[in-house]
Amino acid sequence: MADLTIITGADDTAIASWIGERLEAALTLEPAGIAIAVPGGSTPFPILAKLAHAPLAWDRVVVWPGDERCVPDGHPASNAGRIRGLLEPAGAMVMPLTEDARPPHFALTWLGMGADGHVASLFPSSDPCADDPLPVRRIRPEPLPADAPFERLSLTIPALLETDAVLFVIRGADRRALFEAAAEGANDLPVARLLAAARMPVTCFS
Repeated sequence: MADLTIITGADDTAIASWIGERLEAALTLEPAGIAIAVPGGSTPFPILAKLAHAPLAWDRVVVWPGDERCVPDGHPASNAGRIRGLLEPAGAMVMPLTEDARPPHFALTWLGMGADGHVASLFPSSDPCADDPLPVRRIRPEPLPADAPFERLSLTIPALLETDAVLFVIRGADRRALFEAAAEGANDLPVARLLAAARMPVTCFS
């Protein structure tokens, strides 16, 4: 794994500022524009709401969800739909995630982590591989979460790691301990497999 930096005590405003600075730097290096991957779930959306106000050239930013619930377009459980509602008014383009998608190189891959060590929708039951030949997988979580009982589409580990940098935002002491154990190779959860394969800087806000 590449260098890991863990930052504690940062609030949503500070995290949004950190992301904005890195996107601004990436846009400076890539006049044609950049792509980023962002997570679903409850944690990122307050941060995204603040990030949407950053004075960036949003018309040169393409946003990909790292995973998606298999629901109709416009469904309230759609990650892309929620991301679109926050970032398209700022000028960003939000890409829908489909099984035949061909994700680009990302300037930043932003991830969360579940209590079971899953990242994106790569749950332990899906046995994700660091050398997966496909960029997108259709996955049925086992068991289906009661609050989101849907099959998922997820970028695979190689697609998530086709990036200049990885960002995690993880809340809670238990999840931080699980993440740190994964970083040390003390478990074989999906997050551990991703971290073991990472060759770019990884930053974790916790």
